[in-house]
Amino acid sequence: MKPVRWGMLSTAGIGRVVAAALESSPHADLVAVGGRDAERARRYADDIGAAISFGSYDELLACDDIDAVYVPLPVSMHTDWTIKALESGKRVLCEKPFALDAADATRCFDAAEAAGRLCVEGLMYRHHPQTQLVRELVADGAIGRPAHVRAALTVSVPPGDIRRTTALGGGASLDLGCYCVSAIRLLAGHPERVHAARVLDPAQGAEDADLRLAATLDMPDDVLAQFDVALDFPRRDELEVIGTEGKITVPDPWLCRRGYVELEREGGTHRLPVDPDGAFGLTFADDPDNADAYRIEFEAATHAIAHGTTPAFGRADAIDQAAVVDAIRRAAALGRPVEPPPSVAADRPNLP
Repeated sequence: MKPVRWGMLSTAGIGRVVAAALESSPHADLVAVGGRDAERARRYADDIGAAISFGSYDELLACDDIDAVYVPLPVSMHTDWTIKALESGKRVLCEKPFALDAADATRCFDAAEAAGRLCVEGLMYRHHPQTQLVRELVADGAIGRPAHVRAALTVSVPPGDIRRTTALGGGASLDLGCYCVSAIRLLAGHPERVHAARVLDPAQGAEDADLRLAATLDMPDDVLAQFDVALDFPRRDELEVIGTEGKITVPDPWLCRRGYVELEREGGTHRLPVDPDGAFGLTFADDPDNADAYRIEFEAATHAIAHGTTPAFGRADAIDQAAVVDAIRRAAALGRPVEPPPSVAADRPNLP
């Protein structure tokens, strides 16, 4: 099939990882970069091997040589530029978290349907065979009846960092909590009630943003889930699924670089390879920046664009995800449990 030509709105650091990921993809080419400064955008494009650069985002969206757009802008800019890209006729893969709330996510997908274009939220780990293996183990009853899911993601970033800047959509629950919430939803469904507590960020520019947050989610079928996130802790990447007959531990759940998951059952621990047949060409230890997961994510989006198929994660998933994260943030702010809105019943066609 003809490669899908991607443009990137931003000169953010994540773009270098994406560019490296797409180097080995036969079906996706990163051909253009758009930035707010023409000279910087040109240097960046040269560094990552993109043929075209633009000194504004609007110029990139007006280019007919681009089929799809990757949006790794600050969270506060996701909705506006996703909608502009869709209205310009481009397909969109928008980096996580997709939107600040369910209303913004809905606006994006309404724009996608009006334009007849694909729109996808970029949570790359979900497409990785490691995540698929965990889902299969749970679904096949490898640990009996699921009873508890626990996740964590913490990093240490300085004051003033984009992730600690309220005006840009910063805060631990948005930047990091989206991973934990999405994993809990993948493995246990849509929460019925959420409880949360937070520590506010004292840094200048981080007003009303959470520096740390911990949450408990009441899930269907008496499953409990818990997660914690922080922007001033040592790096922690954790995911466990505990059932009535065993436990699954994912040692590197978000970056997917270990190559195995651990299954504890009947007194023994087994390391299960995530790609035993080598079908995904994973690089593991040679991939410190997690290019594998981004490559697989872009291949999934590119396939949906090229073949006009509905992606694995579409409208309903993105809206539900935004609604649950927003409910958790409200629960922390109010100091009481909050019931998220009901799950979107069915994912309407997410047009190519």
